[in-house]
Amino acid sequence: MKFDFDLAVIGGGSGALACAQRAAEYGARVVLIESHRLGGTCVNVGCVPKKIMWNAAQLAQGALDAADYGFDLTLAGHDWAALRAKREAYIGRLNEIYAKNLQKRKVELIRGRGVLRGPQRVQVGARELSAAQVVLATGGRPMVPAVPGAALGMTSDGFFALTERPRGVAVVGAGYIAMELAGVFSALGTHTTLVLRREHALREFEPLLGETLLQIQRDEGMEIAIRAVPRELRRTEQGLTLDLADGRALGPFDAVLWAIGREAVTDCLGPEPQPVRRDARGFIATDAWQQTSVPNVYAIGDVAGRAQLTPVAIAAGRRLSDRLFGGQADRKLDYENIPTVIFSHPPIGTVGLTEAQARERFGAAVKVYRSGFVPLYYAMTTRKPRTEIKLITAGAEERVVGLHVIGDGADELLQGFAVAVRMGATKRDFDDTVAIHPTSAEEIVTMR
Repeated sequence: MKFDFDLAVIGGGSGALACAQRAAEYGARVVLIESHRLGGTCVNVGCVPKKIMWNAAQLAQGALDAADYGFDLTLAGHDWAALRAKREAYIGRLNEIYAKNLQKRKVELIRGRGVLRGPQRVQVGARELSAAQVVLATGGRPMVPAVPGAALGMTSDGFFALTERPRGVAVVGAGYIAMELAGVFSALGTHTTLVLRREHALREFEPLLGETLLQIQRDEGMEIAIRAVPRELRRTEQGLTLDLADGRALGPFDAVLWAIGREAVTDCLGPEPQPVRRDARGFIATDAWQQTSVPNVYAIGDVAGRAQLTPVAIAAGRRLSDRLFGGQADRKLDYENIPTVIFSHPPIGTVGLTEAQARERFGAAVKVYRSGFVPLYYAMTTRKPRTEIKLITAGAEERVVGLHVIGDGADELLQGFAVAVRMGATKRDFDDTVAIHPTSAEEIVTMR
């Protein structure tokens, strides 16, 4: 059968772009279908603008510390609107670069909503096209709770649309997005209340990380409401009030941000019943090769629900094209030992197993090393946020199977250590590495 294209990619995010461009480099005839801005969540309302806001928050905290280092600074405030305008202009340039890269690689770009109409058929508006292989890469979107008045709040998408900084905000959620955006708000001067359904944050991570972060947030003035289950959000003359299931009322706030999780965007499957199977959470189910339940149809990135991180989507997309068009029959993504950074204040870096996961897998053969300290930077400052490190090893050779760090520099130091963990480094390998002094990273190779 003759097809219009060798590959059709529905979606224009990081994974979709990587998959399409890698396939085109192998000579495949590729079409990419996207109705919104190229770059997906990460570039437009995720990683990139988030990191810019995090940078601004870091500068704000540094300005507070400057007096302790002998500087006489007078701050006239922060121009949120000006930063937003520069940020959006930068993102606009990225959107243009992605379009030019597609053109350079001869990937046809169709603007519209792509819908799978069969194993090898895709419809975009009135146009129907065929492709030997189809990749679904439509990403995810923020969830909103099913409580009265929820529409009065905003999601992370709304955060990036703000034209001015709210004076008081509630951030509802316990995951990494909640921690990151709450930290930005607080550091830039917004009175911030973090609303947790339970008592702990970052429950999918090593408990040490969430516990330490919450303590630092409290020490730096953030309010933490625990066991706080939203019942209703309502507007009053004073602002937004969040009523809780136990009768408490929080507020008033200028804004309430829902950061309770993300769900798959699966409108690429169309309204009619589809043979493409979804899991219990609504994500498109795939096997280790990104294959869905339908032959010649694959899913990558957030829509597939596994390790919802931009570099994961990119890696999955490239490896899929390597296999389909590059002759690399065994090429697939290994989901073990994926490093992750949470851009909280301070940042968190983590790779490998938590202590609980390690003990479940290796039993008594697990040995844990801990280090906690106040970094040298804070020897001069009023603020004293601690750095905490946990190193987890397994077996007689003490192979490093998990590394978890919270503290300044954790975001940058983790990348190199993630390589070591993936290569199977042992505690002895770490011990035999000469430390770089004075740094926080040296603690990782000097723990006893």
